[in-house]
Amino acid sequence: MDLLTYKTLHAFSALLLLFSLGGLVLRALEADPEAKTSARKLGVVTHGIALLLLLVTGFGALAKLGIMANLPGWVWAKIVIWLFFGAIVTLIHRKPALLKPLWILLPVLAGVSAWLALYKPF
Repeated sequence: MDLLTYKTLHAFSALLLLFSLGGLVLRALEADPEAKTSARKLGVVTHGIALLLLLVTGFGALAKLGIMANLPGWVWAKIVIWLFFGAIVTLIHRKPALLKPLWILLPVLAGVSAWLALYKPF
């Protein structure tokens, strides 16, 4: 695949990740326990697929750019953000008090990740 295809799929995966996390946050706020179960399964599966796609397309793009041998700091920062996005499902399910702050924090982190990729500050 060419670099533009990797970048397009990476952007799609990021949107899919935010979509799934938004759904999980809204599901956690829902009062109906029956609605929670099916929505949780769908959200968790979508979240996992999005994380996998982000990882594959991100490293595919890095390989096309030829910077796989010595990863710069901005890539490591994006990996830390990716790890946070992977672990966030646990917080969503176990810490209901954090749901509203997460509603703000998750898109902000996605924006920081995009900024890192576009500007490569370090």
